[in-house]
Amino acid sequence: MENQNSKNSITMEATTENLYQAMDFVDAQLEALECSPATQMRIDLVVEELFVNVAHYAYAPGTGSITIEFETENDPKAVNITFEDAGIPYDPLAKEDPDVTLAAQDRQIGGLGIYMTKKNVDDISYERRDGKNILKIKKYL
Repeated sequence: MENQNSKNSITMEATTENLYQAMDFVDAQLEALECSPATQMRIDLVVEELFVNVAHYAYAPGTGSITIEFETENDPKAVNITFEDAGIPYDPLAKEDPDVTLAAQDRQIGGLGIYMTKKNVDDISYERRDGKNILKIKKYL
């Protein structure tokens, strides 16, 4: 049996107003794969975190575009979601994970969102290529 991988993408302005458009795009792909609600909820949390980070920081104080690419793998069944922007170079994985054993008031500000992202996906990688930030996540279904 042939390994059928499929790939779809969407490009839009990276603004918080477009978050729902990004979420709808990802959710439509997940629903077509009959993804479990629990896994879809985890992926939605990650997509929201990563999209909002680009919307708030990549092009500040202006705006720019983001491309979200959704790719499926069948053996084993997984999804790869790539976030690509031409904003300022930023590797969110370079920052050390927050010490979640500390009380909230004793922790440094920031980093919790990417920590939660790492906890909800099976693989995550970042590269800067051709003037673009490319962040890829993988989640087995």
